[in-house]
Amino acid sequence: MILDALFTDHSTTDGVAVHVVTNFLEDQSVPAQNRWFWSYHIRIENHRDDPVQLLTRHWKITDGHGGVNHVDGDGVVGEQPLLKPGGSHDYVSGCPLATPSGIMEGHYRFIRADGSTFLVEIPRFRLVAPATAR
Repeated sequence: MILDALFTDHSTTDGVAVHVVTNFLEDQSVPAQNRWFWSYHIRIENHRDDPVQLLTRHWKITDGHGGVNHVDGDGVVGEQPLLKPGGSHDYVSGCPLATPSGIMEGHYRFIRADGSTFLVEIPRFRLVAPATAR
């Protein structure tokens, strides 16, 4: 499938698919100051027969030394998108680390039209800076 070729990591939970692709941002990274930065593009697709709305996010970010940071918040990049059946939502965000590699994973909390909520897995994905010769 075309999406699988573009997005490197993906998972589906309860009919909601999450696709992820990362990009190392060399121009925003300063290795001499222990700062590496990535952007990540996420596409969320509703393959259910009913609309669902994204309410919150939870991230577990692990750096290359095993240090863990948890990030919780409402929506994604200031939005709580409503996904109709067959609909999707794309967004781009970023993550700084103090190491040249790490892992991100987590979940979104969605609400159904009947008011019940459910969690959707964000697949684990790696953040890896390219090696540079000096």
